[in-house]
Amino acid sequence: MGDVIESKLNETRVFQPPIDFAQKSNIDKDELDNLREWVKKDYEGFWRHFALKKIEWFKPFKKVLDDSNSPFYKFFEDGELNVSYNCLDRHLKTWRKNKAAIIWESENGNTRIMTYQELYIEVNKFANVLKTLGVKKGDRIVIYMPMIPEAAVAMFACTRIGAVHSVVFGGFSAESLRDRIEDAKPKVVITADGGYRNGKSIPLKSRVDNAVNGIEHKVDYIVTIRHIDRDVHMKPLRDFWYHDLMSDEDYASIYCEPERMNAEDPLFILYTSGSTGKPKGIVHSTAGYLLWTMLTMKWVFDIKDEDTFWCTADIGWITGHSYTVYGPLAMGSTSVMYEGVPTYPTPAKWWELVEKHSINVLYTAPTAIRALMRLGNDWVAKHNLSSLRLLGTVGEPINPEAWMWYYRYIGNENCPIVDTWWQTETGGHMITTVPGVLPAKPGSAGQPLPGIFAEVVDNEGNPVNNPDKGGFLVITKPWPSMLRTIWGDDTRYKETYWSRFNGKYYFAGDGARKDEDDYIWIMGRVDDVLNVSGHRIGTMEVESALVSHECVVEAAVVGRPDEITGEAIVAFVVLKDSADKTRHDELVRELREHVQKEIGSIAKPQEIIFTDSLPKTRSGKIMRRLLKDIAAGNEIKQDISTLEDATVLDKLKELREKMENGNGD
Repeated sequence: MGDVIESKLNETRVFQPPIDFAQKSNIDKDELDNLREWVKKDYEGFWRHFALKKIEWFKPFKKVLDDSNSPFYKFFEDGELNVSYNCLDRHLKTWRKNKAAIIWESENGNTRIMTYQELYIEVNKFANVLKTLGVKKGDRIVIYMPMIPEAAVAMFACTRIGAVHSVVFGGFSAESLRDRIEDAKPKVVITADGGYRNGKSIPLKSRVDNAVNGIEHKVDYIVTIRHIDRDVHMKPLRDFWYHDLMSDEDYASIYCEPERMNAEDPLFILYTSGSTGKPKGIVHSTAGYLLWTMLTMKWVFDIKDEDTFWCTADIGWITGHSYTVYGPLAMGSTSVMYEGVPTYPTPAKWWELVEKHSINVLYTAPTAIRALMRLGNDWVAKHNLSSLRLLGTVGEPINPEAWMWYYRYIGNENCPIVDTWWQTETGGHMITTVPGVLPAKPGSAGQPLPGIFAEVVDNEGNPVNNPDKGGFLVITKPWPSMLRTIWGDDTRYKETYWSRFNGKYYFAGDGARKDEDDYIWIMGRVDDVLNVSGHRIGTMEVESALVSHECVVEAAVVGRPDEITGEAIVAFVVLKDSADKTRHDELVRELREHVQKEIGSIAKPQEIIFTDSLPKTRSGKIMRRLLKDIAAGNEIKQDISTLEDATVLDKLKELREKMENGNGD
């Protein structure tokens, strides 16, 4: 059956929540079961309760859901609120006023702490600056900045006055930035003179200058933060220094009345990659998004008042929006921001930060975990990580062996791991294991959260309940934090997310299977499914089998055309530093046999290419489409501006050519 993905990977390990964690967790088994039953029986009553309980409204809503124009769903649309008020003002009425809101550190060890009171004043002042520059409710603002507290200030200042922000990751090129500016048409761009990454300075302001040069849309103003003391061009009447504007009392008075926003007003636009090459501007609403970040902070991260929380994602990604800025601060938490990479100036930098700031909850990506795992355990052992009580992963499915390393060496076998499945489009976590309640299975995302109705279906939309078979992961009911549309393109929104099942389900684009405990296992993007001799195999399962070998730290698997089998499996493999790379042919044989043992002969890679690194986006996702072109010997015509390191492609092409010439060394 062409629409079913076969599951061959047999991962049976199960880890129960630590008893002491379970006893203190925010939610217990009975409450979780009750929440799930409640939302099934009284869907609108469930959402009404939490929206009224969690959010401070200027005008409470009466109507929960308007589904009269699906898939353009609306939640709480007659209510009024302000996000910055909910994340800042209300905490000033409590003891949290003098609590650290943001702890910032750079690669070179510079540290700043902003309390809720200090952050509130800075946000109000900058909101007034934006108003003085003519920014009004509904205007767009592009934020192109390093990971510094002013980035959060800029985001909150936009929400304060009702402007729609669009944060662009500071690693993107001027061309990528230009595409987003042309689409969003911002009145103001906020940037910095530069930032630091891996010991190098990043020229942000000059990229902005290049991005706006000659484009049809005219940006009125560019506001620049002085961060690295880099000389930059400042165009008169267009360019202003942040510190000059903020020191002018006429521009930056210390109180700005929060704008009354409708629950369905756009909060932000965040661009994500599109299959056509044109970025998709994902639009999130105000109330529904805020509510779900708060609930997931409580349920998934088990957040406590005394916690110091660190999400390692850049604010240019949805993870940084939801779990560095909005979720933690709406809940009154202390959020850590780090400007830098995990391995600079030493591979112990992250563990140094955990010890220095007594971080309790750490949320990061499998890519980072595998990179640190590759360097061995000595760097970890140098630091005391006993403050950690919960670990999380996000971005792509985590291989079971990387999960085990994270559990053993970072969590000391005493921290539950929440492996979270969600997307830019979903706004927050959708599927995971609720810590303190549910056992974790390495490699499985877990179960849908209360209020999220996820299903695995076949091509006709019928449930696939065989644990050995996979299908398409879909969401069968709307949820408050879902994207509302693609900016300026309602037709593309419907075609991209709703057309596969004729508007009945939201289609996530992932293949998945559901086991006997209703745990969902993500099997990879359906575009990446391998079709070998009529067998449809998920890339994630083959990759996990490879990574479970003692010499392998990371793997990416793609298919290339084959006259006999339809597709041949090609594996790009990164070996551990400790592996003996002179055993090339022997290792190839070992790995092929290992995959056969773990999954079956049908999944044995026809080719294995050893490489020092894989092509990844700056958010850490492996670009398998590029690898597919390399494996097939095709010319690469795709946009590679989002690559972390474009030189990886040249090295991989060289390796491929060597193999074609019969030299795999």
